[in-house]
Amino acid sequence: MHLPPGVWIAALAAALSAVPASVMLVSSARRRDGRRRHAHHLLAAGSALIALAAVAGLGVALTAYGPDAARLIAFGMVAGAVTLLAGMLMLPGAADTGTTALQHLLDGLAIAGSIWFLGWVLVTEPTRILGGSTPYPCWSSMLPLAVGVLALGLTTMVSVRMPRPRGGSVGVGAGITAAGLAGAGVSVGVCQGWAGLVLACALVLPAGLTVIALAARATDREPEPVEVDTTRRGAGFVFLPMVLLTGAAAYQALMTGSIGTVGVLAGGLVLVGLVGRQYLALRDVRRGAQRLREREAHFRGLAHTDPLTGLANRRGMLRVLHQEVFSGDAGPCVLLGIDMDGFKSVNDLRGHDVGDEVLLEVGGRLRMHLRPGDAVARLGGDEFAVLMWATEDEAEAGALRLLEALGAPYEQGGGVVFLSASIGLASAASAGDVETLMRNADLALRYAKMKGKSRVERYEPAYDHLLRRRTTLEHELRGAIDRDELRVVFQPVVSLPSARPVGAETLLRWTHPRLGAVGPDEFIPAAEESELIAQLGRWVLDQACRRLAEWLADGHDVWVSVNVSPRELHAPEYVARVAEALHTHRVPPQRLVLEVTEHAVATDLDELCRRLRALRDTGVRIALDDFGAGYSSLGQLRDLPVDILKIDRKLVVASEPLVDVVVRLGHRLGLEVLAEGISTPGHLAVVEASGCRFGQGFLFGGGVPAEHLEAQLKAVSPGRLVPAGAGHGRMAITAGQIAPAVDDDASSG
Repeated sequence: MHLPPGVWIAALAAALSAVPASVMLVSSARRRDGRRRHAHHLLAAGSALIALAAVAGLGVALTAYGPDAARLIAFGMVAGAVTLLAGMLMLPGAADTGTTALQHLLDGLAIAGSIWFLGWVLVTEPTRILGGSTPYPCWSSMLPLAVGVLALGLTTMVSVRMPRPRGGSVGVGAGITAAGLAGAGVSVGVCQGWAGLVLACALVLPAGLTVIALAARATDREPEPVEVDTTRRGAGFVFLPMVLLTGAAAYQALMTGSIGTVGVLAGGLVLVGLVGRQYLALRDVRRGAQRLREREAHFRGLAHTDPLTGLANRRGMLRVLHQEVFSGDAGPCVLLGIDMDGFKSVNDLRGHDVGDEVLLEVGGRLRMHLRPGDAVARLGGDEFAVLMWATEDEAEAGALRLLEALGAPYEQGGGVVFLSASIGLASAASAGDVETLMRNADLALRYAKMKGKSRVERYEPAYDHLLRRRTTLEHELRGAIDRDELRVVFQPVVSLPSARPVGAETLLRWTHPRLGAVGPDEFIPAAEESELIAQLGRWVLDQACRRLAEWLADGHDVWVSVNVSPRELHAPEYVARVAEALHTHRVPPQRLVLEVTEHAVATDLDELCRRLRALRDTGVRIALDDFGAGYSSLGQLRDLPVDILKIDRKLVVASEPLVDVVVRLGHRLGLEVLAEGISTPGHLAVVEASGCRFGQGFLFGGGVPAEHLEAQLKAVSPGRLVPAGAGHGRMAITAGQIAPAVDDDASSG
């Protein structure tokens, strides 16, 4: 049918006014990226297709038969509407995945099918709600109408399920619905020759496309939405198509006695949408359940895994013990408690990053030296546990191998770290439950540390008494200074071969009114663990300097040494504390010797050198005590800023060649060399034969009160300390003064 020219001109002008909306979308797409850019391109293409279809169709309708123009408009409208719907689903937050888009499409299809069937029932016989205005069949107009209804359903679902804010996306959907229905109206109006419908829809069409362009630009101001959850929002809308379809079918069956072909097709369409949607929902539930199981397994693993080393944590080890050791008839197994000696100093001096790297290396070494079936865990800090399926003898042999592996140097970016380990063993046969087994292993570990560290100890029932005693010692030691229970004694250091006392080592003794005499091997480790060692060290330093000042004032040519624990040495305020003690008692710095054990070298050689240099800057001398106990090497002596080398008593007792080597090396390096542990004439002969000029041991006297040592000093005539070589800028004491000594041998070596 032909339209009146006035209607044609007005409708054509209205259709042309839709072109700017397409241009607006194209220009805005250039300023976007990612999904937004693709969405704007699709929206621009869909708007252009609808506008061109309307202009072309109306132009054909001026001269051609109405149904031909209607088909042209219909196909263009369908292509444009589908493109617009694809662009809407590309907007961020509308459908983040293809599965979500398919879910929206199936829901929209179910709603569209039910609405379309309801409209068919109302328009056709016998209802004929439009009466005489009911259009004759124009099948080409049905397709754009169906797509318009689909746009309504799809827009509804997307709008309901999108997370807030969603104003821009809802506006895009509303514009698409309006444009789609308006395009269908233009097609129907051209086909039926309804000028009023064509004109009205031609005016709505550009309005809808303009809304799309403006709303699409508004989405850029909305924040990036989170993932769309189609299982939590809009689930109630699934009942809408069922209600509409069931009501329309029941009405038609009641009025006509049958549902008809259209009803069957509509029902099938709705059924496909609902069944497909249900399938996707079921798949989502299954995937969600799988993800939940995976996350549960992940978090369960985290709950039983140490995040740093990747080993099991305490909870993981407890689970293994409960499930594999005490749940039934298990074979012989032993639990090893492992603690890294001196690890706290690594964290204090090198930082926690280096400490973490060391712990990672410890975990790796433990893994490498375990047998299949054994379990290893990091219980916390520098404490580890190993479950071995073995007898106690086999486990002890394995523990010794672990001790050797863990005692090897740790190469780090900032230098080499030396550590040792202490290990306690407890057999599951000696414990009735997990808690007792863990406690027994911990008691054996604590006993190993009490016995001197770097050793393996088996659990014994007597350790319960030792633990109670250790706890008592720590408690009573806190007030020992105030109760005047501590005293210092001095063990003479003599020159060889004259055996004349020239110095003394300060030793600490404790006599408790109830516990009796407590040995240093008991209370010194307790003081270190309870962090009382700094308080005791400050008191001993003050007592030693006070006595040294008295002896020097009486004219005795003597020096005094004080033992320094690694914890004291690494305290930032220790250098100032030494300088303060020297100033308070007016002691010449060179008369004070600070003895550092080889265990201090094990923590951090570079940091130790810095600390020792700071102490030597005050004028005091440094002695490396217990050399040969196993921590330091001969090559490290050249780097260590020490003045005196004290040979460990084990070397003196065990090997004359080793003593000779150490003495010669010390002299070559310009060090004073002092042999400890000389308790028999045979030991003395070994030391003298090596050329060592200073000795210390029970052969010359043990620790004695200051008055006794002073009597020994008075019994001999004043002498001089003869240096054993002080090249390389070393300093030597001679007749109460400090002077640089030259050694030809040292300069040549």
